[in-house]
Amino acid sequence: MLSDFLIGNYTDTEKKTGVTVLLAPKGATGGVSVRGGAPATHETDLFRAENTVEKVNAIVLSGGSAFGLEATSGVMRYLLEHGVGYDAGGYRVPIVAGASIYDLECGAFAFPTRENGYEAAKAAKPIETTAGPVGAGAGATVCKTGGMAGALPSGMAVVTGQIGKVEMAVIVVVNALGDIYDPDTGAALKKGKASLAPASFSNTTIACVLTNARLTKAQANKLADVTQDAYAKCIRPVHTVYDGDSVFVLAGGEVESDLFTLQLLADKLCCQAILQAVKSGD
Repeated sequence: MLSDFLIGNYTDTEKKTGVTVLLAPKGATGGVSVRGGAPATHETDLFRAENTVEKVNAIVLSGGSAFGLEATSGVMRYLLEHGVGYDAGGYRVPIVAGASIYDLECGAFAFPTRENGYEAAKAAKPIETTAGPVGAGAGATVCKTGGMAGALPSGMAVVTGQIGKVEMAVIVVVNALGDIYDPDTGAALKKGKASLAPASFSNTTIACVLTNARLTKAQANKLADVTQDAYAKCIRPVHTVYDGDSVFVLAGGEVESDLFTLQLLADKLCCQAILQAVKSGD
């Protein structure tokens, strides 16, 4: 499934931080949606439909808050060594975007370095389903409306699906301020203390949707935006001033599909991935 994409992880289990890298060596059309008031992102302006670059080579999801964005440099170095990137004339420039979660209070103060980003890219392999406190999800937590003292463990998950020839994977790292609910039953999966305490800029749920469908940049941006609905179904509250919720999209362009079908599939898979990521932290 999704033969044009690869996934690699670097996990620091002791310090509880890490990196998850999604590679598109042939290039893929990208989109992004950033909501909430506290994002930590890299190169998201590239995804604007009016801007020049059409293809993206990697998405980097990392821990370490803004410090963790350093990991994107390591992924760029790896791609440069393999001749992957935008032909800028005399050189190829790898197009790498990313987002980080705030996990600095989960373990020891630590963040993924450029060397860790390189390691994650080097370890990349074909997409397969998985879940656990690995990669960027190593230090993920949820249910923090009562503060970090009441936070519950979470993680990262990869869920795949298919409709006809359209293939899709959703990779999500759930590090939410809010509580977690099953969208089908309404039942609380994980719930924090009832009293609301002063929060901090310590939350972000980040995801990437991979598909073999053909999309324009505008369509990829729209798909990223509507996939945020899955966050709203599973996380309460969500998109707050203390969250930096972001969704990336990479479209390989192998098959034709309508945007509505992709929206329904992305919403379903993202909900499943959120629940699996949160359960995997136990």
